[in-house]
Amino acid sequence: MTAARVVLWRHGETDWNATGRYQGQADVQLNARGLQQARAAAPVIAALKPARIVSSDLGRAQRTAAELAGLTGLTVELEPRLQEINVGDWAGLTNEQVFAAHPDFAEALLAGRDARRSPSGQTGAEAGARVAEALLDIAESTPEGQTVVCVGHGFAMRVATVFLLGLDYAHNLTLGGLWNASWTMLQPAGETWRLLSYNNVAPS
Repeated sequence: MTAARVVLWRHGETDWNATGRYQGQADVQLNARGLQQARAAAPVIAALKPARIVSSDLGRAQRTAAELAGLTGLTVELEPRLQEINVGDWAGLTNEQVFAAHPDFAEALLAGRDARRSPSGQTGAEAGARVAEALLDIAESTPEGQTVVCVGHGFAMRVATVFLLGLDYAHNLTLGGLWNASWTMLQPAGETWRLLSYNNVAPS
């Protein structure tokens, strides 16, 4: 079995998104705007007639997924491997704070190189590989020819997309960041997937 289409749906906005803070795996909830974004996107994604909804177990992703579940009647399946990159004790810090304390990280990031997000955190490649592995497993366990919606987090899903397309880590900058409550559509196609659309958003 394999899905015909995998839809990656990023969670709606949180207060930490709005203020540019590293969230990582901190369980920050949607703010009012984020809930509105999820509610606007859910009917558009429901029209794709998904057979499954699989979500990161972090609250902001689960709350986003719940909007789609309410329209489709599907149960949200939780998959911890869809969590965002682990940023360790950088959670809650802004880019400016991290760059000031770790200029080597700033240099690597601006040059498009990978780097570990704090001594106890992950690299982008580690997070992307984790999510890509989860997406492969989800696609393979979805009924033949069906659509599955995977609700997760911007950075880790972006890097996973690059890996599933057969590209290396540096290409994640070419794609650019996933917007809150945006969805991206992929088609499983053997070892290398196809990108059908990227960073779609509902009309405001």
